[in-house]
Amino acid sequence: MTLTPEVAAIVKKMRSAEISFTDLGLADARQLYIDTLARSGGTPVAMASIVDVALALPGRTITARRYRPKALAESPAPTLVYFHGGGWVLGDLASHDRICRQLAERAGCQLIAIDYRLAPEHCLPAASADAIEAYAHLVEHAADHDIDADRLAVGGDSAGGHLSAVVALAARDAGWPLARQVLIYPATDLRPAAAYYPSRGRNGDVPPLTADLMDWFGQRSVDANTDALDWRVSPMLADALAGTAPALVITAGADVLMDEGTLYAARLADAGVAVEHAHYPGVIHGFIEMAAWLSVTGQAMDRIADTLHAVFHPAHMRD
Repeated sequence: MTLTPEVAAIVKKMRSAEISFTDLGLADARQLYIDTLARSGGTPVAMASIVDVALALPGRTITARRYRPKALAESPAPTLVYFHGGGWVLGDLASHDRICRQLAERAGCQLIAIDYRLAPEHCLPAASADAIEAYAHLVEHAADHDIDADRLAVGGDSAGGHLSAVVALAARDAGWPLARQVLIYPATDLRPAAAYYPSRGRNGDVPPLTADLMDWFGQRSVDANTDALDWRVSPMLADALAGTAPALVITAGADVLMDEGTLYAARLADAGVAVEHAHYPGVIHGFIEMAAWLSVTGQAMDRIADTLHAVFHPAHMRD
């Protein structure tokens, strides 16, 4: 795979790094992930308010973080519910703070980030259950969270893209409102056989998400009680995708997950779902988190913002 010049420079630095997530204990790996995204994510965008709220789900409580950009005057507000990446093992509200600020600002919407349970403490489908039930809670209590339920979207990167796809399926089945699903280089197939997607081999040595790291995530997020054929674990295997929300699917050419994202976009389209597939050749997994390093990050952010503007502010489209 030919990398763009700026991506090639970043990959060279990554390959020269002395520390890998797979070499660390769980706590250290989680902290390294937070620290890395703090460096790569750029300067935090100022918000009008950032508030942490507790979401009471069946048998447990999880935390969500509400971002409101300064330019957003509407109440109730168009809202993007966001699920962070990190292989279902890493990541939290802190790791994706810069990304959430950027998306809220560019899309002109409230953003609510969900702090779902992580593996291996809670293997899949625990994260999927949190995502589904958190979304249901926000729909049911939309007024409490200043949400305009007619202008509601889900989105996420990598593992968060996986959870967004799962929520879109659940929303269809439950009849919950959902205007868009934004799937940023999503993982959609967690079967062991997924290792044979061509992009897994072709891009398997390209950081940050190498084939070895993907295996490391799989060994920690899936256990003997996880059914990889369950659509909450592998949305690619859902019996039907028809009737789910219109989708923006973003893929990267030098990503081990490229084929999964591309095939999922095709399956959505074949099922009659309106799909935008934005593909970025020569770009690596995780690039949406690299605003400080890559110009393509801003381009992809604008693409996401344009898609959300079409739903959230149809009378005031971006120039």
